[in-house]
Amino acid sequence: MLRLENISWSTPNGIEVLKNLDLTVPDGKLIVITGPNGGGKTTLAKIIAGIYKQDSGKIFLNDQDITGLDITERAKMGISFAFQQPVRFKGITVRKLIELAAGKELDKNELCDIMSKVGLCAEEYIDREVNTTLSGGEIKRIEIATVLARHSVFTLFDEPEAGIDLWSFTSLIKTFEEIRNNLNGSIIIISHQERILNIADEIVVVANGRIKASGEADKMMDILAENKSVFGRCSKQEAMF
Repeated sequence: MLRLENISWSTPNGIEVLKNLDLTVPDGKLIVITGPNGGGKTTLAKIIAGIYKQDSGKIFLNDQDITGLDITERAKMGISFAFQQPVRFKGITVRKLIELAAGKELDKNELCDIMSKVGLCAEEYIDREVNTTLSGGEIKRIEIATVLARHSVFTLFDEPEAGIDLWSFTSLIKTFEEIRNNLNGSIIIISHQERILNIADEIVVVANGRIKASGEADKMMDILAENKSVFGRCSKQEAMF
């Protein structure tokens, strides 16, 4: 279980992005965080991962205080972060990237098992470089494959649908549905997409640096459909985060 208490964060020039935010993510749940652009969603995810350091507040993973740990230390504890725009690595093959994530060499059967879970054929991809020859959809699914190889206890996906075509998005939804059905840990996905919201266990709405609403997905979808004002509004300055 992940627990955040009174998390606040401001930009170097004093723009308050997160404001005493509290959040609890139970084990074995897929949580989707949604809300207006600039509401603080991505900042929150980066604070959980250890990319940003909060100005105040505490973070606990399974009741252990991880507030002072950096991104590397949190990764060793099983926290993974999948970027909105995955990093490409010239000179590194897909096989090597997945093995680095797994922390060991993998045989062909193991690679096929991981790659098939993200809808890719290992035969076609393991010897390719993780570079610009891969499409946005391919690189997203390869990044998810690295997450699966790590067996993370807590995984964050920042708008995984960004920059991919419709066919790849459909495949991405199927991948997340499979992950959800075989969940060994907890997942947070930051997204505006209704199809991703529909596969959530719970939905959390973040706006203006605070949690505006949260609850079971079915109830939250009704609330979002009936009361769009729950999102609130963000200032032009906040819309950067």
